[in-house]
Amino acid sequence: MSGVIVELENDFIMAKDIFHQQVKRALSKDGWQITHDPFTIMISESVKLQIDLGAQNAIAAEKDFNKIAVEIKSFIAESDISSFHTALGQYLNYCQAIEEQQPERIVYLAIPVETYDDFFQLSFIQRALHRYQVKLIIYDPNLEEIKQWIN
Repeated sequence: MSGVIVELENDFIMAKDIFHQQVKRALSKDGWQITHDPFTIMISESVKLQIDLGAQNAIAAEKDFNKIAVEIKSFIAESDISSFHTALGQYLNYCQAIEEQQPERIVYLAIPVETYDDFFQLSFIQRALHRYQVKLIIYDPNLEEIKQWIN
């Protein structure tokens, strides 16, 4: 499995993206408190979804919390378009599940800055992001920093 760390957890295998820890540290640097790793949502008694991270950020002016769920992708496989199909499908499923169970939480797809600057600038990809209203976190895995939030 290229780009994936596999951990055995309670009789099932959970895969983490290769940049999982870098994004986690970048979010912390950006003022987010990681509340779930992973963020699990039960969609039935026997089916659960696991989004990579759950986090919250206090907004002092409003004395309220922003809550997010973050699906991390590395885009290091041979086919960026296949990686995109998988990422978009997961993102849409996670949005539906979150909307049904925790509508106050916003789902983001986290992608490396190089992928955003290159592949994600293709007009086909831009149209898909717009059509499905995909929210993005652009991260630099080397600097462990969030470069951009796109709503």
